Amino acid sequence: MLKRFAPLVPLALVTLLFGCAAHTPVSQQAQQQQVQDTVTASSVRYQDSLFQDEVATEKELAAFADGKSYQLPVLADSILERGMSLIGTRYRFGGTSEAGFDCSGFIGYLFREEAGMNLPRSTREMINVDAPLVSRNKLEPGDLLFFATNGRRGRVSHAGIYLGDNQFIHSSSRKSGGVRIDSLGDSYWSKTFIEAKRALAMAPAASPIVTARK
Repeated sequence: MLKRFAPLVPLALVTLLFGCAAHTPVSQQAQQQQVQDTVTASSVRYQDSLFQDEVATEKELAAFADGKSYQLPVLADSILERGMSLIGTRYRFGGTSEAGFDCSGFIGYLFREEAGMNLPRSTREMINVDAPLVSRNKLEPGDLLFFATNGRRGRVSHAGIYLGDNQFIHSSSRKSGGVRIDSLGDSYWSKTFIEAKRALAMAPAASPIVTARK
């Protein structure tokens, strides 16, 4: 509240000083100098107040991050760059290495290697991580996407990582060629999409993520 009205302080002082001029025998030149000095001093105090507020905010953010720098774009870029380098890697049920991945194995590998995060092994557990839900029109690169591809509406069976521009990368299936990029706008993926989560919001505190519910 004080910050909102701080810029009005110099004006109020000017008005006050001019109001008192009729009762105080001060020369016009001295009066103008006095007003100018008062305005300057007030402006300096206001700028100093803003600087102190910025310093306090930075300290609060540093304390919240436990002294670690949190840079979502950097982490996302690193994960997606590694993922892109693995395009064409074969699909293998239960696979968690570059010898072959299933969908959750692919995601877990990238988050573990590039962000130091241990995500749950299966899509059923992964969708329950205690991370922020993200609406489809607010997706950012690195967000996890979950799908119901087994014909059971609302029952998660597949997952991928959002790239941006409505594209996502995932380990699809043997028939589809393993790790590949698809469009979230395609009718199949659009209809089977369930929800998205921002798992990277848990970084850089890279301890294992506990599921929110069983």
